Amino acid sequence: EQAQGSNAPVQRLADKVSGIFVPTVIGLALLASAFWWGFGDSFDSLPMTPFLFALMIFISVLIIACPCALGLATPTAIMVGTGKGAEMGILIKSGEALEQAEKLDTIVFDKTGTLTFGAPEVADVLLSPATALDADRLLMLAGSLEKQSEHPLAQAVVVEAKKHNLKLEPVTDFKALPGFGVQGKIESKNIFLGNVKLMQEQKVDLSSMTDDLEKLALQGKTPMLLSVDGKLEGLVTTTDKLKPHARESVHRLKGMGLNVMMVTGDNKKTAQAVAQQLDIDDVISEVLPSGKRDEIRKLMEEGRKVAMVGDGINDAPALAESTVGIALGSGTDIAMEASDITLVTSDLRAVAQAIELSRCTLSKIRQNLFWAFFYNILGIPIAAGALFPFYGVLLKPVFAAMAMSLSSVSVVGNSLLLKRFSPSKL
Repeated sequence: EQAQGSNAPVQRLADKVSGIFVPTVIGLALLASAFWWGFGDSFDSLPMTPFLFALMIFISVLIIACPCALGLATPTAIMVGTGKGAEMGILIKSGEALEQAEKLDTIVFDKTGTLTFGAPEVADVLLSPATALDADRLLMLAGSLEKQSEHPLAQAVVVEAKKHNLKLEPVTDFKALPGFGVQGKIESKNIFLGNVKLMQEQKVDLSSMTDDLEKLALQGKTPMLLSVDGKLEGLVTTTDKLKPHARESVHRLKGMGLNVMMVTGDNKKTAQAVAQQLDIDDVISEVLPSGKRDEIRKLMEEGRKVAMVGDGINDAPALAESTVGIALGSGTDIAMEASDITLVTSDLRAVAQAIELSRCTLSKIRQNLFWAFFYNILGIPIAAGALFPFYGVLLKPVFAAMAMSLSSVSVVGNSLLLKRFSPSKL
């Protein structure tokens, strides 16, 4: 209802044109009637007195020039287009969002929870060559820390620790470090668990596991390194499965002439490995949760029309910043609130379908506006009696009313054809 009641920018243009068109038509009607009143006696074939003929011309011009078709051109197409979108599970919040989606040239996907299921699982527990810990002890320390966190990766570690029936230890001085990891104390020992950046910031020597990190990155796995009192003890890796239609959706969007990008907090090599599986060429990696909006802003400052596709709380600012924000229905409420388009399902094929629907709807609007203007350009001179001196053709008010009605019906009918819209098969 919100979308169907809103005005797209193209509708505001039509309203401006109508504001000029109406007084212009009244002026033309007055001029035409004045001409026939003043010079009607010069035409022997005039079927009535010049005054009555001039009055009929005045009425015919006003009737046939009624901008009903012009006024219906945009709202009818938006109403049918958004209704069709709702049937397909694509909820479009405004007419402006529908129009802007047609102009997009860049699609930026968040990785976790959007391209992937957002349900990571622990894949490996690797020990540093110099550690005195065993794998269970390392996993227990990691699980104890992560139990305090709400991050999806944290939950994966906790679940894995419970699978091994490990007793998690109490943690003091716990602190979440967004974009880096977590820290806390267990048995008075300072423990950090997080990415390479966190370890480098804590000046932890990573040289003993450099080769392991390289291999894991190429496999698209996300490593979480654990240090105890400044010494690297090992790492835990997680993987997140790609959604079934993610690669197909990327190919479809590329086929539509769109540039597809991925944004993630993963390190460059891990991000590239995932992007390679999806056939995504442009990757923005190592982005902090608060930095996604800045990345979207940079792209828009380059003159791009950008759609951000995301599902989480961290995506909400970027969704609001982008030209068109597209949220998955499986995501958080705040992400859906910040978006312009919400996909009821988590099927990524709906992203391409939403853009296709937008393009088709805007095409119908342009067709409607063209025929509405064309009809007036053709009909007004005939109603003004331009053909009468040469062919005796006269458009009486009753026929002008019929022609005006038919033009409105044709615009509505053309818009209703959107109900037959069917997205291209992937």
